[in-house]
Amino acid sequence: MYNDKVMDHFLNPRNAGEIKDADGIGEVGNAKCGDIMRMYVKVENDVIIDVKFRTFGCGSAIAASSISTEMLIGKTIDEALEITNKDVVDELGGLPVVKVHCSVLAEQAFKVAIYDYAKKNNKTYAGLEGFNPDDLDDAHDH
Repeated sequence: MYNDKVMDHFLNPRNAGEIKDADGIGEVGNAKCGDIMRMYVKVENDVIIDVKFRTFGCGSAIAASSISTEMLIGKTIDEALEITNKDVVDELGGLPVVKVHCSVLAEQAFKVAIYDYAKKNNKTYAGLEGFNPDDLDDAHDH
């Protein structure tokens, strides 16, 4: 059901943990399916220098969180905002259709963290135009 890369990121998650002095924190979740993700970003000169995550959820949610952190570190904010849940799935080498919502959660978590950073620092980014964490729906609902 899961490919080797998904299993590797589930069993050996990268960048798990918290950043105590994070520049932005994003938490998203779906109580119905039980997946909750929190991402922490550290930013210097508009470049994401560190990302950590805490995920309560299934193996796919943990794998999607883990690979997302690897995809984000070293990217500028603008580059990071271009990453989509499809990119996360592609980077993992695919997810079962019923688990694609986990990649959506990962995308939402890091975008909320970047939104939090932008708000705290009075910054605007084209990739956040019209983005409001309060508007996130349960598109990842089962």
